[in-house]
Amino acid sequence: FIVSKDGFILTNNHVVADFDRVTVHLLDNRVFPAKVVGRDPTTDVAVLKIDANDLPTAQLGDDQQARVGQWVVAIGNPLGLDFTVTAAIVSARGRTLPALMNTRYAIQDYLQTDAAINPGNSGGPLVNIRGEVIGINSAIASSTGYYAGYGFAIPITLAKQVMDDIKNFKKTNNCDPLVMV
Repeated sequence: FIVSKDGFILTNNHVVADFDRVTVHLLDNRVFPAKVVGRDPTTDVAVLKIDANDLPTAQLGDDQQARVGQWVVAIGNPLGLDFTVTAAIVSARGRTLPALMNTRYAIQDYLQTDAAINPGNSGGPLVNIRGEVIGINSAIASSTGYYAGYGFAIPITLAKQVMDDIKNFKKTNNCDPLVMV
């Protein structure tokens, strides 16, 4: 999702990690080649850039204000179904995912939701009822690889910090190697 009028985009590292080229399609049918500015495998955050101006942007909110029971929507392209929105609630905060704890810097405060999140939702925004992005959809708890009741989003405050570090310093503060491309 686009976070600045001059073309910076936030998504998941795992969405772009295996690609040499990335193309961004907008709702108004414009298509742009995207540059991967940087990606951080530890937090699963990636920053892209397209060459455009006056783009519509997602308003970033404050995940610290999210409460259990609060309504949210998950936006993405699950299972090849473009521009899909599913309604849900925040079902837990501060959730750890042991299966993803591969370093001491791994995320330990996912937002948990009961939104129907499937492959293709990754990198999409989790939005509160005010239309503010409070997380990046990133993972699901599932034995099949498809929606089984729980999805997890990277808190937007963490994603913003990683994005700022990538843009300003070409590194993150978590001391793990950052992949710059």
